[in-house]
Amino acid sequence: MNKLFLILFLFFVPNFAFANEGHSSNPLDTAALHPKEMKWNFDGFFGSVDRQSAQRGYQVYKEICSSCHTLNLVAYRSLTDIGFSEDEVKKIAAEYNVTDGPNDDGEMFERPALPSDKIVGPYTNEKAARAANGGAYPPDFSLIVKARHEGPSYIYSLITGYTDAPEGFHSVEGKYYNPYFEGRQIAMPAPITDDGQVEYKDGTFASKEQMAIDVVNFLQWAAEPETEARKKMGVRTMIFLLILFAILMAAKKAVWKNIK
Repeated sequence: MNKLFLILFLFFVPNFAFANEGHSSNPLDTAALHPKEMKWNFDGFFGSVDRQSAQRGYQVYKEICSSCHTLNLVAYRSLTDIGFSEDEVKKIAAEYNVTDGPNDDGEMFERPALPSDKIVGPYTNEKAARAANGGAYPPDFSLIVKARHEGPSYIYSLITGYTDAPEGFHSVEGKYYNPYFEGRQIAMPAPITDDGQVEYKDGTFASKEQMAIDVVNFLQWAAEPETEARKKMGVRTMIFLLILFAILMAAKKAVWKNIK
């Protein structure tokens, strides 16, 4: 009996400890908290990106995030996928200049961006980015959702998770306390600070919660713009396989019906 109790004790205690790893309530802990559990429209087999939200999310990215973070893999013309018209895309792109060339004289020149150009970033190179951010290099946002565990919920939790450091926590100068970031100290200040920080063009009230959700929807689309097409293809494939299975079963019965 004692041996059985010992075996059960040794089996469950380590697993209990492992299950609670990363969820410590100790305010001085430096391990990142698990992201908040969120439900997203794009989750699931039939999920899709909320295009109105993604459009608002682009506005949040443009007015807040683009001062530090790039979208090097996304072209302006791709914004038509989330509901922007071609004229709107041309207007959005023309607000920025890109370096092109060489021209007939062998010189580089600047021109207004075209829909075919990648979204223009805030820095010309990594060194310039680090110099402007105290040595920290802001990551590119093109695939940030896929590059982080539970990416959408992680980004939402990070954006909304800034708070004052608990008493006794050793804070490094120039860092900001965020329990959802590993080490709980991050070089990026809170990007979304107040309700109404962005004035949405569609009239939606830009609460901090709404802005966080919208930018996550936009970044999810940016990371996987082909998601809906892939899911539709999956549904069609499953329907085809079911029909094929039904035909094969009917053919089998027809071939073997006279054989006992």
